[in-house]
Amino acid sequence: MEFIPFNKPHLTGKEAHYIYDAVYSKKISGNGKYTQLCHKFFEDKYGFKKTLLTTSCTDALEMAALLVDIQPGDEVIMPSYTFVSTANAFVLRGAKIVFADSEVKTPNIDVTKIESLITEKTKVIVPVHYAGISCDMDAIMEIAKKYNLWVIEDAAQAVDSYYKGKALGGIGHLGAFSFHETKNVISGEGGMLIINDERFIERAEIIWEKGTNRAAFWRGEVDKYHWIDVGSSFLPSEIVAAFLYAQLENLEQIQKKRIWIWQQYYDGLKMLEEKGLVRLPHVYDYATNNGHMFFLVCNNHNEMTQLIEHLSNNDINALFHYLSLHQSPFYKDKHDGRELPNCEYYANCLLRLPVFYELQVNNVHKVCEKILAFYKASICK
Repeated sequence: MEFIPFNKPHLTGKEAHYIYDAVYSKKISGNGKYTQLCHKFFEDKYGFKKTLLTTSCTDALEMAALLVDIQPGDEVIMPSYTFVSTANAFVLRGAKIVFADSEVKTPNIDVTKIESLITEKTKVIVPVHYAGISCDMDAIMEIAKKYNLWVIEDAAQAVDSYYKGKALGGIGHLGAFSFHETKNVISGEGGMLIINDERFIERAEIIWEKGTNRAAFWRGEVDKYHWIDVGSSFLPSEIVAAFLYAQLENLEQIQKKRIWIWQQYYDGLKMLEEKGLVRLPHVYDYATNNGHMFFLVCNNHNEMTQLIEHLSNNDINALFHYLSLHQSPFYKDKHDGRELPNCEYYANCLLRLPVFYELQVNNVHKVCEKILAFYKASICK
């Protein structure tokens, strides 16, 4: 029986060629030919004011925390149902994380809860576009404007996804993408900082280049470069950028296939949702689906673990996702004690299905068939 993995990194065929070109160009450190091509791609296609490749989305978020000048004691509001990097970037600067609950319909942050969490110490709101499906960004930006807060979009899963026609990552003051091998377009590890507020552009380049004005030096704008500010080595090598550029050239084809897979799952499993047996992803009218992830939400944790085991017994690798950060060993004693029931529901019941470019239609149908068989057997018990 053919094993169906959860993920399989997709290669377009040009990655090795571009890496070879980068290596033999004798410029394999960062901010060379392929880095610039990647920057141009995103700025031209999505209208971002400025982009900077990073070694990871984690690094992009850490740069964002530096840019908004997070200080010890500052408060940052974000969902508890997210990856640890979302919080770590700000914890490293001494911030207090104020976790918000998820919505009922999606794992995204419940916008209606944000305003009640704001204090005089609040500095940033970090919406996370789970599964590439947008948060309600108009509402978030209005709250931020009212209280003079920064908005940093964690768009790790949201490349080529939109909110009311605006590319995600490009709506808040800053945004961050991931190109980890589980994402739609990949570079193994890798990320990007998106700078939408012009006030941050000059300083972002300095932080990106170890706190120096080296980028300006390479453009011939200064005759030598100096230590200007805090910073780190956030930029990736040209080898990473070359790999990514091969992916970007095939973005439309990749997206078309992944969205098709997503729709096959939705159509094949919607009868379970209609019967109240599971919940499927909800896409608001203001959002788009970029095919990053397909998930279903079981009615309880025991059912989810049994379904994972059932799929595993049929050579299908399906996975749960985030555990609640507010109840994590590191942060539970720092959390203010509020219960976040929707977050807990997703942490206990959400199950992700295999989605990758090479996934064949017969395997998508097999996954659906095995899930349907599981619920048919459960009903008949």
